[in-house]
Amino acid sequence: MSAAKIIAAWQGSGGLVRVDGDEVFVADVPADQPGDAPPLLVLHGFPTSSIDFAQVVPRLRVGRRVVLLDLPGYGQSAKPDRAYSLFDAADVVEGLVTRLGIAEVDLLTHDVGDSVGGELLARSIDGTLGFSVRRRVLTNGSIYLDLAHLTPGQEFLLSLPDASVPDDVAPDVDALVGALTATFAPKDSTTSNADYDHVRAAADLIVVSGGNRLLPRLIRYIEERRVHEDRWTGAIERHASPLTAVWGDLDPIAVWEMTSRLAERRADATITRLSGVGHYPMVEAPDAFADAVLAGL
Repeated sequence: MSAAKIIAAWQGSGGLVRVDGDEVFVADVPADQPGDAPPLLVLHGFPTSSIDFAQVVPRLRVGRRVVLLDLPGYGQSAKPDRAYSLFDAADVVEGLVTRLGIAEVDLLTHDVGDSVGGELLARSIDGTLGFSVRRRVLTNGSIYLDLAHLTPGQEFLLSLPDASVPDDVAPDVDALVGALTATFAPKDSTTSNADYDHVRAAADLIVVSGGNRLLPRLIRYIEERRVHEDRWTGAIERHASPLTAVWGDLDPIAVWEMTSRLAERRADATITRLSGVGHYPMVEAPDAFADAVLAGL
């Protein structure tokens, strides 16, 4: 399936919902059959969007509703030129869940979504979150920033001011495809048409509505994470809900060693290793990823 058809199919699975003043793309996918599990809330990473999970949603919706969104600034959601904060992102997620009338979720997070999820968990611990979290699955994100290996592209974006950039500075689709595939495991077959088209679709949705010009603004989450790691990673470690980490072990950014520290600090966590997989396990190894997530739930 071409990138354009992948995007069109994903657009057909959802629509725009106004949350906290922003138009937010939401895919609210019903269960394929009745089940007792709460809805699965899915939070994507930087710099992509919920389309990362398009290949695994058919597996994840077996007996459960799956709710995915593009955070403001990402994918098919509104992309205003403003400063971005993960606290605001968490507000949007909480507002959406409240709007949908959901009282309890299971939580699946990736990359920057791990930090947004960390803020939701911190609010839960504080007793201020408007819904409960039953179980959760954490996947490849820099939850321990001192262990993270930032890419040259990330370092470059962080060196820029917190402002949008001109088109001639912003990475184009081809550059974004290259940057995304560079985070995959080296031996992954990303040159196959199917894999390339999914990566191309993700890159196309970064660029739409000038999102590539906002990347220096969106990546400030790394600076924010440095300041609030005790709150966000602390909540990931402490929240009482059962925790499974599903991790591509060849991730060049959120390296495998992070799971060792997590296991030390959360002894009852289940660590599932996806061998020979990089930063985007839901794209690189969708079947193995879905199996591991379902086991964790």
